[in-house]
Amino acid sequence: MKIRKSAEDYLKTILILSRRKHFVRSIDIARELDFSKASISIAMKKLREAECIKVGDDGYITLTDKGRSIAEAIYECHTLLTDWLTALGVDRKIAAQDACRIEHVISRESFEAIKNFSTQYLREK
Repeated sequence: MKIRKSAEDYLKTILILSRRKHFVRSIDIARELDFSKASISIAMKKLREAECIKVGDDGYITLTDKGRSIAEAIYECHTLLTDWLTALGVDRKIAAQDACRIEHVISRESFEAIKNFSTQYLREK
């Protein structure tokens, strides 16, 4: 099953929030993304059906192994692209916005090439 851009963004947000605080709820995601609670509720239902998250009886959201794998890949791409664009002289806020768009369309091959180049470049510096 192909995960859509919006689902990737939700999973990445859940991952980031879970690193900041122990428990993540729908309201936390809504506040972080500035979306309505209704939109988040629909998205969480779809992510549950896709077996990317689990929602406990207490309303706490956790990533499944599948969801965590997707979120970590997207977050790694986002972080590396943001840092890379910033190193090229792009303002950090703009770099993060651009990275958010690029992370959903870049091929794994291109991402790995940028990652390898960046790693090699930093080693040589």
